[in-house]
Amino acid sequence: MSRKVIIIGGVAGGASTATRLRRLNEDMEIVLLERGEYISFANCGLPYYIGEVIKPREKIFLMTPQRFREWYNIDVRINSEAISIDPIGQSVEVLDHQSGKSYRENYDYLVLSPGAEPIRPPLPGIDHPAVFTLRTVADMDRIYSFIQNHNPASAVVVGAGSIGLEMAENLQARGMAIALVELSSQVLPFLDPEMAALVQQHLREKGIALYLNDGAASFEETEGPGVAVTLRSGKKLGPALAILAVGVKPELKLAREAGLEVGMGIKVNRYLQTSQPNIYALGDAIEVTDFVTGAPALIPLAGPANKQARIVANNISGRREEYRGTQGTAILKVFDLTVAATGANERTLQQAGLPYKYCLIHPGSYAGYYPGSSPMALKLIFSPEGKIYGAQAVGRTGVDKRIDVIATALRFQKSVYDLQELELSYAPPYSMAKDPVNLAGYVAGNILQGDLPVITPAELLAAKQANGSLQLVDVREPRELEKDGFIDRAVNIPLGQLRSRIDELPRDRDLVLYCAVGMRSYIAVRILLQRGFTRVHSLLGGYRTYRALEKEMAENTAGLSQAQARKKGEA
Repeated sequence: MSRKVIIIGGVAGGASTATRLRRLNEDMEIVLLERGEYISFANCGLPYYIGEVIKPREKIFLMTPQRFREWYNIDVRINSEAISIDPIGQSVEVLDHQSGKSYRENYDYLVLSPGAEPIRPPLPGIDHPAVFTLRTVADMDRIYSFIQNHNPASAVVVGAGSIGLEMAENLQARGMAIALVELSSQVLPFLDPEMAALVQQHLREKGIALYLNDGAASFEETEGPGVAVTLRSGKKLGPALAILAVGVKPELKLAREAGLEVGMGIKVNRYLQTSQPNIYALGDAIEVTDFVTGAPALIPLAGPANKQARIVANNISGRREEYRGTQGTAILKVFDLTVAATGANERTLQQAGLPYKYCLIHPGSYAGYYPGSSPMALKLIFSPEGKIYGAQAVGRTGVDKRIDVIATALRFQKSVYDLQELELSYAPPYSMAKDPVNLAGYVAGNILQGDLPVITPAELLAAKQANGSLQLVDVREPRELEKDGFIDRAVNIPLGQLRSRIDELPRDRDLVLYCAVGMRSYIAVRILLQRGFTRVHSLLGGYRTYRALEKEMAENTAGLSQAQARKKGEA
């Protein structure tokens, strides 16, 4: 007897479930319901169409409804919205937006892939036609049409997550001046502060006006194309095109009204079944298990959604398979930089109560003597026993493959010592004989084995504010200090002179040694430890990371002070 599957949602997760089901079951009846006009479109490509990086428009569409029917014999119904589910009677009420009529459709299995919707806070003026969110092709077309018709000179992007940064870059490519507004103290919440600082510096260099620790308060009609945006601090921006990118929330209405168990998202078991065993759910709408911490989480990413789709189809087809959690591997382009991460960051580990350590290095993307090599920042986070918890990287080239290698090691629960053993491809145009992944493993191992006592940039900044007992030692060459600056109250003893000048250093004080990125200070620490010094530390990430974090913290402090003064004046 042929079984019938109804799939609600026709973008990444729903479309992938449908095609996998057909490949496994030629006789199955498959109905795909999509409330919009399009299925299987490149959601992640929408900002790049607006920026005219991707063209023509047709490239956004991976599959048309007609081709879906022809290739897969799937009953695709666009403009068809599921408005209620009857789990007992195993039926779905569907509203046909073209005819305005509703009807009921029975199922043997139901798959929920409704996705997530952009958050729209209840702010005055938020419904103004120049205030946009970006989730669907229709959203994309509205933004593109507004730009074509009105040619706005500026844009305000509210929210500095991945979508916000991609929109900032692509709108600037269309000739607009960009203001990027973020309620928290940093961009990209999956990064730790010192890594986000590197991205923020790059954004400022590219002419993006950053307003951190601030948010949109209202949108008002104004002369010229766009709206006037008033920030919480009282600052007024515009007239401008406004993009809301403050996050997404899972679409839970259908599931909740159907009596399915709901938490942060739709609750599913390890087979992706909801509280009703013949109803499955996947994608941005479900509550997943964080692969590192084991805690419930919302991690809306396309890669996991597609994997979940395959698992759902396998389980419906009798091929029992588990989904083992999401580790949050992500990457994005930020102007000339690539930013990527996998696993847990420090904030997530702190919330989970898991102790951790980390290392931060600045290796070249490939051999330094080969033209075009550029440094990256690579942060590796690990347990006190060496288990890999996560990694973050920021750089111009080579970031993607390093994070992907570490993501693979994390998925298979490897340690920092395993990273040391990896045999990775090498030739001067592609890597170094000691790949950055190997180097991160070596540095992490040195920290765990006590060969490299370290202090983090954040710890040093806090210690400097708390007391002056630390003795800072800059082991760079004097010309580097003249060119790039130095940390206040540091003494300069170049590494090559350290052995002959070792008596200049006090043995009864904490010594913090630093260089540009941490390599020379590691050598210096090894020298001092073997000469009887016990209170020595190397600055993780070196002066480059410290200076970036210090500058961004100063920017944040200045911005907060101005906002507080403005509010005080208004009062």
